[in-house]
Amino acid sequence: MLKDLDKIIKEIDLNKEAPVVEPDRQYYYIAKAKKYVSAQAEKLGRQLTFCVTTFGCQMNARDSEKLVGILEQIGYVEETDEEKADFIIYNTCTVRENANMRVYGRLGQLKRVKKENPHMMIGLCGCMMQEPEVVEKLKKSYRFVDLIFGTHNIYKFAELIVTRFESERMVIDIWKDTDKIVEDLPSERKFTFKSGVNIMFGCNNFCSYCIVPYVRGRERSRNPKDIIREIERLVADGVVEIMLLGQNVNSYGKNLETPMTFAQLLQEVEKIEGLQRIRFMTSHPKDLSDELIEVMKNSKKICKHLHLPVQSGSSRILQKMNRHYTKEQYLELVRKIKEAIPDISLTTDIIVGFPGETEEDFLETMDIVKQVRYDSAFTFIYSKRTGTPAAAMEEQIEEDVVKNRFDRLLKEVQEISAKVCSVHTGTTQEVLVESLNDHDASLVTGRLSNNILVHFPGTSELIGKIVDVKLEECKGFYYIGKMVE
Repeated sequence: MLKDLDKIIKEIDLNKEAPVVEPDRQYYYIAKAKKYVSAQAEKLGRQLTFCVTTFGCQMNARDSEKLVGILEQIGYVEETDEEKADFIIYNTCTVRENANMRVYGRLGQLKRVKKENPHMMIGLCGCMMQEPEVVEKLKKSYRFVDLIFGTHNIYKFAELIVTRFESERMVIDIWKDTDKIVEDLPSERKFTFKSGVNIMFGCNNFCSYCIVPYVRGRERSRNPKDIIREIERLVADGVVEIMLLGQNVNSYGKNLETPMTFAQLLQEVEKIEGLQRIRFMTSHPKDLSDELIEVMKNSKKICKHLHLPVQSGSSRILQKMNRHYTKEQYLELVRKIKEAIPDISLTTDIIVGFPGETEEDFLETMDIVKQVRYDSAFTFIYSKRTGTPAAAMEEQIEEDVVKNRFDRLLKEVQEISAKVCSVHTGTTQEVLVESLNDHDASLVTGRLSNNILVHFPGTSELIGKIVDVKLEECKGFYYIGKMVE
């Protein structure tokens, strides 16, 4: 696609008005931005550089790949040291308030750098920018920021850059919500062999502790044909594993003109030749259907891993969280999944210390952990998030009580996880090699279908390949293995 795009951009007549239809409008602005970047590079006598820093989830990581794709298309080259870059972008997360504080702290440091390099541009995007009070604070106290935009209009990035070049002032473009999805824009993947693919945007769940629906907007699903087309292109470009992304993939397709379930989409993705592994996240327990379990059971490509956030084991707390299921319903769902796919790896998210959580409620969470026996769990201490219903709830739990519960839960999760993960010792499994090992250059690191990491002797030539590895020793959360020739 990129070769086609290069050709399209070269042929654009910038003397004409910008097209109204997308993505043609953005191609026009990519061509225009390219001219401004080229002129500035000539003035400085070198290529302009950029540094994109991503905070938060895999959805943000995927958005950042789109930002990088556009920046490279208009003539910037990547620079890993942000203080040396000509264009710095923070793709922000706002799930926890301390994430906001980190961004303000980093901006404070950049003020000095920008004084020394007046041509430098600073851009802020992502979930944090969807909060009106954040934008007000930036306008008042961080006037040196050049570009502020949110989660709904990332596709307009080139257009916003042009506006900044032409206006020479702070550009703010925040949308409250949108039903717009723009396809076929540049994207620069972090990995050659695997990629995230957005299948939907937004969230309709309104869990009482979560800010996401307020900053990501309502659910909107991509057209299945566009999803399949994107995956086919990725596979043609060497990708063997894709991760289908959405805040709640199980509710995919409900707002399409011709409704389609997530299970049906998976069956279509399965048909793509050359694709070897399919992952997805996140799954909300309330929407996980029998149809999906059946499709996973019969699939040759869907990985044996399901991330199924429980958040709490107490039905009373789950109701306060607005999760729409009880402890019993969750356990019944797990029973059905394990019965259909006995070798599945289950992982979860758990919040400790939600407002009003009693010792009895906490013990219900400990009980669900003991019953389900998760391969791993992301455990969080409840963090009050301004703007959510939970932040206004009474009975906020004392810090020392929460810390005690958190430590007990973590110990339980780790002990169970070590036992659950060790069951594969001695078996030979397929492993997708992802990188050289961080601590030992003679080893490579790969991932099993069930998402467990494996380290084994190998060279960089193996990266991106799926190989057979004998799992010789379990180290709790990972294996040491040996490749089988």
